[in-house]
Amino acid sequence: MRIIGLTGTNGAGKGEVAAYLIGKGYTYFSLSDLVREELRKKEKEVTRSNLIKMGTELREKFGPDILAKRIMKKVKHRAVIDSIRNPSEVEYLRKQKDFVLLCIDAPVELRYERVRKRGRKESAATLEEFIKKEEEEMTGYEKGQQLLNCMKMADYTLINDGSLEDLHKKVEELL
Repeated sequence: MRIIGLTGTNGAGKGEVAAYLIGKGYTYFSLSDLVREELRKKEKEVTRSNLIKMGTELREKFGPDILAKRIMKKVKHRAVIDSIRNPSEVEYLRKQKDFVLLCIDAPVELRYERVRKRGRKESAATLEEFIKKEEEEMTGYEKGQQLLNCMKMADYTLINDGSLEDLHKKVEELL
């Protein structure tokens, strides 16, 4: 596998999978980091709501696969690409040599606790708010986030409901 794409729910462990792959020699890229850069350029606060809104704006202006196209300009060797949230991004990345899409998921209550511990402004104050924000990411709008559709497109799904060691073993089995 030359390029491993990561999709999945917020707080599921995509960052942990990415960190493990970096330790295996993969270079890390994040589609969300591209959106964060755009927010900073426009001097907007980096919140989860603004990330969703800006990602949608970029897709509306430049096409639903714009983030994948921009990130692939940076990929030279083995890479892990995090934060894939639109099927057009998956379709574009599937055209690349040796691309595999992994979906990382976990029970919602566990994910909410993980996100709360991060302390980012991207997080929700309550479990209900967290679930509502997640529903925004599941939209069917072509140029918006379609996380659920991306998750369905995955080649493999890892359920991260155990220890970090358990997650690493699951990734190793896939490699």
